[in-house]
Formats: sequence, structure tokens, C-alpha cells
Amino acid sequence: MRQGHYIKLFDPWRSSLCTCPVKFSFDPYTGCSHRCLYCYASSYIRDFYNCRPKKNLLTIIKRDLEKLPKNAVISMSNSSDPYPPIEKELELTRKSIEEFRKHQVRLLVITKSDIVLRDVDLLKEIGAAVTISITTLDNSLARRIEPSAPPPSRRLQALAKLSEEGINTGMRLDPVIPYVNDQDFRELLKEAKNIGVKHIVSSTFKPRFDSWRRIVSEFSNIEDHLRRLYFKEGERIGGAFYLPAKLRFSIMSEIAEECRRLGLTFATCREGFTHLHTSPTCDGSHLTRVR
Repeated sequence: MRQGHYIKLFDPWRSSLCTCPVKFSFDPYTGCSHRCLYCYASSYIRDFYNCRPKKNLLTIIKRDLEKLPKNAVISMSNSSDPYPPIEKELELTRKSIEEFRKHQVRLLVITKSDIVLRDVDLLKEIGAAVTISITTLDNSLARRIEPSAPPPSRRLQALAKLSEEGINTGMRLDPVIPYVNDQDFRELLKEAKNIGVKHIVSSTFKPRFDSWRRIVSEFSNIEDHLRRLYFKEGERIGGAFYLPAKLRFSIMSEIAEECRRLGLTFATCREGFTHLHTSPTCDGSHLTRVR
């Protein structure tokens, strides 16, 4: 029996708040070893923190690539980081990009790892764009909320190097968690601008039951505050809990205004505030180059 597709049309659970352009989603690995407390993918991928390679990956993506339309955007990755530590040994992400090089596709890389620097040569050749998620400049805070991901300092260094190499870069300030990392974004945005980042994507924390338990276990001192915001004053949209719309808008507006001041384009992710967007696409796929 033939296995299914690994490069699939991006489906944001039919969310009415998703503003992503038409694109294809690709994850070389199932699960992720970065162990971020706020991760939403752990709610629907079994044994999520056990990162493992997908079976027959290269054979299947070769078949998938033959069926993609010309200049299709591939977003890698939307659920599992494409550069987990085991990528250093397995090189499945690199081998996948080598296959992409044989086709006229556009690649948007989304990661938290500086391992991406290893593939600068290929990324430059195919005109890829890279966005790196950074939630805080505080390395000690980052260790609490993203315990196995590279520290923010290394991610910033990776963005700087990618920009120096002529690769278009973006940063995901995502998620913003009230009482945790909602006050230190200005210096982070300033640093992003200084190292050549072009585009910012941001959103607020939207817990599901498993990520909620992880966050309040680590930050028990603010559980009552978060419980009030999410479960008394907020709302449930789809499978996630949202902050009150007024608060979400206030947070996103402050970030949007700082981006405007710095000359960075800005967009939100599944917030419903498209009038704050100042870029052709929300996800940064406009930064990819057509070959």
C-alpha cells in the first residue's frame, strides 16, 4: 500500500481567523524535542516530545514534488521543528531541501534552531526565507518556557548570520503570554531590526488543555490571573482559549506600533486584527524569492 503525502496543502483547522496565503505544509519529523511549554501541536500529535523521522521521507516527497504547481510555497515546518538536534546526524531536512532545489518551489523555513545555519548554501541557492521564533531576550526565562530549545542569544546570532548572507529573515514573537513575556518585547524588536530582520509575526498565547497545564505548573504564581483572563473574561475559539479581544488587541497594537516605528513590517497570527497588518502576507512567505 502506498503511503500518503508528506507535502500537503496547509489546513489551519479551517480557522476563520487564519489569514495565511495558499501554501503547502511540510514536516520532516514527527514530534519535536524542544519541549516548549506553550506548544499547541502536542494536543494533536501523539508522543509529541519524542522527535522521530518520518518513514520513507525522501521517496514520498519526491513523488509529492512532482505534483506541486509552479512556484508553490512550502512552509517548513508548521508543527514540528525542521532542525531538531537529531537533524545534525540524520540530515533529513537538508536532504529534503536538496530535493526542493530540483523543482521551482518557494521555501519558507520556520524554526527555533541555529542548526539552520548549516544549510545557508542551499537556502541561498533556492531563495528561501527563514523566520525564527524568539519569545524573550532573557535566556533564563527562555529556559523555563522553551527548556530544550537553543537560547535566544544563539537564535539572534543565527538571524544575523542569515541576514548577512543575503537571506530574507523574519522573526516570530510568538506567543506573548500575559505576566510572562508581555513587557520586554521592545528591546527584542530593536535587536531584530539591528540584525537585519525584515518582518515580524506575533500572536498571543492560545492554550489548549495540555499547554495550559504546563504553563500554570511552571508559573503557578500567576495561575489565578491567567485563569481569570482566559476562562472568565476570554473566549473559546475552535479548540483553543483566547484572551479577551480588547486585551489581545491592546497587546498586538503595541507591538505593531513599535514595528512601525522601527520600520519593520508586521502581522498577527489568528488574532482577527488584519487592519494592523503592514505586509503582503502574514506568515512571511512574501520574503521567499521566485527562481
